[in-house]
Amino acid sequence: MENIFYKYRQASNFWYLTGFEEPDSAVVLGTSPLVFLMLPTSCKDLAKEQWDGAKTSVYEAAAIFRADDARTIDDFPSHLKSATAMHSHVYIDIPSTHTRQGPRATGKSILKDLSPTVKARIDSDALVDSKKRRPLTPEVARLRAIKSSAEQRVMRTAADISGRAHAKTAITETADYQTMRFARPGISEAALAAHFEYLCAMSGAQRPAYVPVVASGPNALIIHYTSNNHLIQPGETILIDAGCEYNGYASDITRTFPASGTFTDPQRDLYSAVLSAQKQLINLSHESAGFTLYDLHRRSCDLLRQELKQLGFDLKGNDLEHVLYPHFLSHPIGIDLHESSDVSRSGPLKEGMIITIEPGVYVPPSANFPTHFHNIGIRIEDEVLVGKTDPIVLSVAAPKEVKNSLI
Repeated sequence: MENIFYKYRQASNFWYLTGFEEPDSAVVLGTSPLVFLMLPTSCKDLAKEQWDGAKTSVYEAAAIFRADDARTIDDFPSHLKSATAMHSHVYIDIPSTHTRQGPRATGKSILKDLSPTVKARIDSDALVDSKKRRPLTPEVARLRAIKSSAEQRVMRTAADISGRAHAKTAITETADYQTMRFARPGISEAALAAHFEYLCAMSGAQRPAYVPVVASGPNALIIHYTSNNHLIQPGETILIDAGCEYNGYASDITRTFPASGTFTDPQRDLYSAVLSAQKQLINLSHESAGFTLYDLHRRSCDLLRQELKQLGFDLKGNDLEHVLYPHFLSHPIGIDLHESSDVSRSGPLKEGMIITIEPGVYVPPSANFPTHFHNIGIRIEDEVLVGKTDPIVLSVAAPKEVKNSLI
């Protein structure tokens, strides 16, 4: 909307490769010199900065971001032409336009995401020969799939911030006594969402990683419930799927807990079944196990089927996969919440990957399922760092154990 301002978030691959957060910029990575940064302006514009704040100049880019050279965005077309002339393959991260034959990257789409004022200054026929063009995104995705030790530390901090916010929003315990919890009957789902985001912000998070799900009672049967507009009733469970973004990296944690502080017997039984399956799946999330994400998902279906059978569910056909547990078990997480579009679920887990493990059961009021479990939705989600021989749960700060009738 015109004249309405929104907080800017840099394109994930661009940020991963440069650390540069300002809009209307480009980067060319090659050899001799290695890095060119293309910035909106060559010098400071004091009048514009009075409105929008200071921007990095070309003179500052080399020193701050270690670019071998920095120029204005006006030089982008000519430099791209000269750089591509010397190479047989050019890898470009650009939006795709879809045709009946599938996605097709066009020359004009190279400039698609720039602002109108910048596009107006650029000759859009500065194209890359289609015979040379290769997609960059899959190559960067392979790099992003394995987290460096520095990335792992940042993601652990993001998970700690979110985990503590979950604990304080739902319930926390010290060694000696249970402290006051924020969630309680009569409060709104929206208030819980706001409380969670406040706690994350106060701990240094820059933004939510996604719109939080705060689903009380039957709302938990809706996987992506984001209305968050009901009042919490006594005796209900509350499912909170929420995480912050910290220093460019997302977190993703789900916890389900009793609104009144104590599970009913059916709630406890279903929760314990999901928790038992989740723990077993986490234990398999290491490289030496040789599992793929598809393997883990199939195992999750087997485990949940066994657990539900013990609770008296008479599952038929696709009752589990299509009704009770309709979503996939896991996804890679990092700079983006779902780093899965260019990561194959069929590839084996590798040390350094970070994935979620999130089994769930959502029981509709159907005669096919035991009545006392109707309208109960349970999901438990953790972030797991894949190790060589052992997994590491990054979201350990969020409590999930049933203890003395309380979580």
